[in-house]
Amino acid sequence: MAIYFYSSREKPYGCFSNFSAHGLTLDGVWWPTSEHYFQAQKFVGTPHADQIRQVKLPKDAARLGRQRTRPLRPDWEAVKDDVMRQAVLCKFETHADIRDILLSTGHQDLVENAPGDYYWGCGQNGTGKNMLGKILMEVRERLRAG
Repeated sequence: MAIYFYSSREKPYGCFSNFSAHGLTLDGVWWPTSEHYFQAQKFVGTPHADQIRQVKLPKDAARLGRQRTRPLRPDWEAVKDDVMRQAVLCKFETHADIRDILLSTGHQDLVENAPGDYYWGCGQNGTGKNMLGKILMEVRERLRAG
């Protein structure tokens, strides 16, 4: 049986969303959410990254990160999965309460039920790659292994 998640407000699995209010420290800097970190990494080494880090809401970080008027790093497509993996791992290593929720899912499939996202989510018709769900399952195994 699969566990579907999407909104950060859904209990108990809203914490699987990158919009959940679980901050983390990566690269020596505090990030309000994993979404802030992920979007900022598209512009690492530029003032755009810090601008994204400083916005209040993850939806604003996402909006800024998707603006193609900003200079997207040339290797983004090659590194984006590893950036997400790093952010998700750090988030669940940092917060014991949500780590317990992730571990409590056992071996069930985790699926980001994002109707408009066919890469990170399952898409509207379930044919998406579900990369966020796959990364969460990888992180779950890594945490379980210690």
